[in-house]
Amino acid sequence: MIAGYAVPDFVSDFWHYYIAAFTILGILFSLWILKSQTTQKLAPGQQAELMHPTWDGDLQELNNPLPRWWMWLFYLLVAFGIVYLVLYPGVGKFGGVWNWSSADAYKQERERIDAEFNRVLAPFLGQDVMTVAANPEANKMGKNLFMTYCSQCHGADAKGAKGFPDLTDGLWLFGGDPDSIHASIAQGRVAEMPGGLAGDEQGAREVANYVLALGGKPHDAGLAAVGKEKYAACAGCHGEDGTGMPAAGFPNIVDDAWQYGGTEAAIIESIVKGRKGGMPAQLEALGEAKVHLLTAYVWGLGGGLRPAPAPVEEAPMVESAGEAMEEGAAQ
Repeated sequence: MIAGYAVPDFVSDFWHYYIAAFTILGILFSLWILKSQTTQKLAPGQQAELMHPTWDGDLQELNNPLPRWWMWLFYLLVAFGIVYLVLYPGVGKFGGVWNWSSADAYKQERERIDAEFNRVLAPFLGQDVMTVAANPEANKMGKNLFMTYCSQCHGADAKGAKGFPDLTDGLWLFGGDPDSIHASIAQGRVAEMPGGLAGDEQGAREVANYVLALGGKPHDAGLAAVGKEKYAACAGCHGEDGTGMPAAGFPNIVDDAWQYGGTEAAIIESIVKGRKGGMPAQLEALGEAKVHLLTAYVWGLGGGLRPAPAPVEEAPMVESAGEAMEEGAAQ
């Protein structure tokens, strides 16, 4: 029996009966053990049975009945277990008279905490990301949220690691403006690069050197010249100049923001094996208030980009009164 746990509905009936039978038989076995130990009583003056051997000449083991207080305590514990299994889940799929579950209790507690959290954060929801990022109190709460939900991948300093992007450098795969960061956190991201597009490992080495050449990094000019033609299979995503397409999530390969390493060996590995990564969506798990606060905190780490200014609409030209009068007279 596991406290507060019942066998889920999708589990076959065999396991329901198995767990129920195992639990009930365990209780009956405990009662039988207790009963067997209460039948032995010593008559007045009767000596308890001596168990052999005898140690150290005079150290003996006697077969005395169990103390009565201990027996009744055990009976009370068995009775408690029976009452518990009637009220709470523990016998297969039977949910207990009170129909309590740890999952429901967790959900209710979480809803209560989220409601209180949302109440505290309500003033920030009406503010834009940059305003929230400048608020010391909101920044402190955002940091706590980041340490709880994000630091496992991006690091406590948000500088990432191999396979996990740096959030402080201003180089963004899917965009670093407030709306893009919010979308990344709320909806998640999926990034994948197929492997083997350059043929064998030698072809990958040639393409890798051409990529290094595009970024102005040390490379083998001879290999890069051969890899230029093979790079055509990569240009569809990364562009002819290697600057990628942020709107589609295709990375820039001529800057220094290499998620899996920018050395020749690391680039060859990426080309040969491909890469597959992403970030899970957090909106359902965290709620809009926490996502908004996290967006502001991440944006304020130093690498966030300001949103593009809204286009200014030109006001329609208004005719002067004199022009309107002249036009009316002409008509």
